[in-house]
Amino acid sequence: VQLQASGGGLVQAGGSLRLSCAASGSTFSSYIMGWFREAPGKEREFVGSISSNGGLTTYSDSVRGRFSISRDNAKNTVYLQMNSLKPEDTAAYYCAAAQSWGRSRSQYDYWGQGTQVTVSS
Repeated sequence: VQLQASGGGLVQAGGSLRLSCAASGSTFSSYIMGWFREAPGKEREFVGSISSNGGLTTYSDSVRGRFSISRDNAKNTVYLQMNSLKPEDTAAYYCAAAQSWGRSRSQYDYWGQGTQVTVSS
């Protein structure tokens, strides 16, 4: 599966952004989809993930309550809604696809290119 992330940009602290990740291929609905982010000088970290049917989500402690993940299997797209953004959310955001549930990068088989999110104070 090929993944294409979009929707990044520059936003003021407290603002919102919605990232999208479009997938090619007919097997999108069978994959667990995750979002990760990578800030300059830091390791890529787990943000959240959603089960293949959208019925289960999980988030990192740093974004829980502010970010939400959803998916539209008919459109082969997964979304990351980011609210109450903080300067520390500044990073390149990546979507990824996995066949097993978890937070480890190694569990994700396919990755999109990053989309940059910059939050100004």
